[in-house]
Amino acid sequence: MDPATKVFVAHRNLLFTVAYEMLGSAADAEDVLQETWLRWAGVDLDTVRDQRAFLVRITTREALTRLRTLRRRKESYVGPWLPEPLLTAPDVAEDVELADSVSMAMMLVLETLAPIQRAVFVLREVFDLGYDEIADAVDKTPAAARQIAHRARTHVAARRPRGDFSPTEARNALDAFQQAVETGDMQRLLDILAPDVVLLTDGGGVAQAALAPVVGADQVTHVLGRLVAAASLRPIQVNGHPALVVRLDGEADSVLAVRIDDGLITGLYAVRNPEKLARIDLETAVSR
Repeated sequence: MDPATKVFVAHRNLLFTVAYEMLGSAADAEDVLQETWLRWAGVDLDTVRDQRAFLVRITTREALTRLRTLRRRKESYVGPWLPEPLLTAPDVAEDVELADSVSMAMMLVLETLAPIQRAVFVLREVFDLGYDEIADAVDKTPAAARQIAHRARTHVAARRPRGDFSPTEARNALDAFQQAVETGDMQRLLDILAPDVVLLTDGGGVAQAALAPVVGADQVTHVLGRLVAAASLRPIQVNGHPALVVRLDGEADSVLAVRIDDGLITGLYAVRNPEKLARIDLETAVSR
């Protein structure tokens, strides 16, 4: 392996995670890595003082360019937009270590940031990069990067989930949800849903999905009952948190993630857009 390839491979997981957390799309993150590699392959390594920082800078700039394009596409997206779920189960080869704080709910909060704010927030709060390194990546002064980080933290703090929940809480809630659906015990499902629970379904205009948030335990129960009818449910882990993959006729039909506050499910995120499920379908195909 030549020196440039060896360095790139050593930092690939970090670079992928930076791109994914900025874009919310594994497919787009892979494209960013391809562009990063093409630029990196043409660099004279003897002129690079900090190879990791240099690669992060290339990746961040490529991701920012793509993020601005994606934001324009999202303006015409059909129905709610959700991030592409990323399988992070420990039995999956080439697993990506996502920060525990970046759940599906948190990724949606990041969507409310301006592109530069999102880049600075991810680099600082998730990867703990110094302001000099961040400034270099986003073409700002260190002082400006510090101010952007402060505004981004304030913005996120006002919108982030009210409290952290443990994987055990999420797993227990999803187990109860799965049993309620499989046994048809809708009362059991109602017992674990907060009265004001919100369900977001992302079909991308291709798969059937609600075009607006579904609010309230009764309404959510009704929609979920139809969503998983005649389907099989299997526990998986996405974005570092427990989730369920819903399979219909052997194919991945949906991925369902949750947000929990005070022991109750307050948010449900159902990704049904086939483009966003292709990676999950491929990575879990071996155990169908």
